[in-house]
Amino acid sequence: MSQPADTAFPPFPGGKQPRTERGRRSLRKLLDAAALEFGEKGFHEASISGITSRAGMALGSFYTYFDSKDSLFRALVSDLSARVGTEARERLDPAQDALGAERAAFSAFLDFAREHQEIYRIIDEAEFVDPASFRQHYESAAQRINERLKTGMKKGEFRPDLDEAHGWAIMGMNVFLGLKYAIWSEGRTTDDIASVAQSILKGGIVKP
Repeated sequence: MSQPADTAFPPFPGGKQPRTERGRRSLRKLLDAAALEFGEKGFHEASISGITSRAGMALGSFYTYFDSKDSLFRALVSDLSARVGTEARERLDPAQDALGAERAAFSAFLDFAREHQEIYRIIDEAEFVDPASFRQHYESAAQRINERLKTGMKKGEFRPDLDEAHGWAIMGMNVFLGLKYAIWSEGRTTDDIASVAQSILKGGIVKP
């Protein structure tokens, strides 16, 4: 599920957008290496030299894309958030009903979290390292859910009184199911956990 090297990266504070395919590949290597470094060591113990070593790049190459470890961390949070959204969109099918779309999006998130378990530590640390990125990550996720809820309401498949709080409630369920079944234990399949989430939503938001 790695992001293709020629995919555009989201804008990020302090980051320098690459203009060539080679530059995008290098940036991808740095972000992937940073995810491992921050995920294993945490923000304060992680080092630029450790990140570039993991990426197989010269230390000086780091500054082609970032001014500091802080700017890389902000970029990484933005990148992870964008990749989760991309994974969800790629699972959606116009033929799906509204509840099926929620199941597909959650399944995509759970699979991504299982493959990239470092996302939980990185996002949790963002609350203290860069609160703005932490908040943006969750606000973006909630916005995506609310957009799907609005689509479901327009189609007459969801209750007509759903609002922003419903989207945040669904996101909370998704986050903690991911924590339990992607990080703490992996004994149950994605389909199994998605069925649990779907059963909760079906009893709470599907129009009778």
